[in-house]
Amino acid sequence: MRQVLPPDDPPRPVSPAQGSGQVGTGAAMGRVGRFRRWMTPGLRIKRWVSLFMLASILGALSLLAFAWMGPLRGLISGMAYQLQLWLLPGIPLPWLLGLISLIAALALGAYSILQMNRTLLRAAGMEPEHAAEQIYVQHTLSRGPRIVAVGGGTGLSNLLRGLKHHSSNLTAVVTVADDGGSSGQLRQSLNMIAPGDLTDCYAALSKHPALSQLLLHRFGRGEGLEGHTFGNLLLATLSEERGGLAPALGDLHEILRMQGKVYPATTVPTTLLAQLSDGRVVRGESRLSAELGVATVQKVMLDPPELPAVPEVIEAIEQAELIVLGPGSLFTSILPVLLVPEVGDALRRTPARLVYVASLMTEPGETDGLSLTDHFHTITRHLGRSPDWLLLNDRPLTFAMLEHYAREGAEPLFFGAESRKLKSRLRYAPLLDFSAAPLVNHDSALLAQAILTLYEETLRREAQNQSPVP
Repeated sequence: MRQVLPPDDPPRPVSPAQGSGQVGTGAAMGRVGRFRRWMTPGLRIKRWVSLFMLASILGALSLLAFAWMGPLRGLISGMAYQLQLWLLPGIPLPWLLGLISLIAALALGAYSILQMNRTLLRAAGMEPEHAAEQIYVQHTLSRGPRIVAVGGGTGLSNLLRGLKHHSSNLTAVVTVADDGGSSGQLRQSLNMIAPGDLTDCYAALSKHPALSQLLLHRFGRGEGLEGHTFGNLLLATLSEERGGLAPALGDLHEILRMQGKVYPATTVPTTLLAQLSDGRVVRGESRLSAELGVATVQKVMLDPPELPAVPEVIEAIEQAELIVLGPGSLFTSILPVLLVPEVGDALRRTPARLVYVASLMTEPGETDGLSLTDHFHTITRHLGRSPDWLLLNDRPLTFAMLEHYAREGAEPLFFGAESRKLKSRLRYAPLLDFSAAPLVNHDSALLAQAILTLYEETLRREAQNQSPVP
């Protein structure tokens, strides 16, 4: 697998002397750069500019014909003759009149287009100075890979935060079995699906940092509000107002103007059941880690088991070029999505490659003692299809990270005795985020780059399969 390169070096500081001499040049280059952005092929700008210019030329020629051959010929001829004597007596009169009219028509046409664009852009909430860059970015992202990301929790939102800079053809399929915290309270009070993981993904895909921060704001006081996030309350409010979650999701996508789509695996409230190795069945996601003890999870189920999927989710899976599972909790974030019958069927049918982003650490009370091989076989057993690739971090953890998680009973995910059998499926990349140390998280930018590298590998394999055999 091609190594993922680190982010570009930060720009070097410019001394005051250098900066003062480049202000005018920089401004001019900025204007040239914005003009070139507008002229980028595929933006559908040049065709309308050209059409307007053509109309201006035709209008000018029509005016010339009317003035030169029509009832205004005498008046126009006299004025043009005086202008000719004053400016360029050596140029024939028709040429001079045509040239002046043509220049005036083109200048007025260009000016009118410029002013019209500035007015329309301001009405659309865009600053004219940055509009070319924004439209160019949107155009580029709209041609990005079609990726479906499955999971929940902070892992999925972290992945989306990186991918949104490379594609707007993203669909997040989110687990809705959470029954703790703010999500659990709203779910119990309003008989709705858990909104917490949906809110995290909405915030991750939002184009505006301020809006992301607003969605994730958690009230620290106020009776009935304390502990709830604004995003959870917004989703609950829209569901009540629109008479259901499905129309509320459409409204949210329109309001938030996200760089992708977010859907729950199902709109029906469901409960996670976990069958343990000692024969017990734990009911509820929030109780799993507390009641697991020395037992291990053998199987997870949903109650009720026959749940309808969101139609947009099935459509996104069928059109996807890459499916990403995780990163996230294996039993409580990833598997519950796969257990929705229609979602599982679509994942088994799709020709798109299936990527499992392995967790960096084990989770106390859930995946203690499980190896990478165990994760692989667990997904295969529940889904009925094996991941094509297992994406792993190749950056070593620091001692401070290991010590911090050892106190919580967590350790780095190990390979297991049978992992060598998975060698052809393993892909490595530097994925660790050191900025949050001693916390261990995936770096959203590096993770997105690694996913795109796998996408490029998919394209290469498809090209090889389609090439004629000599």
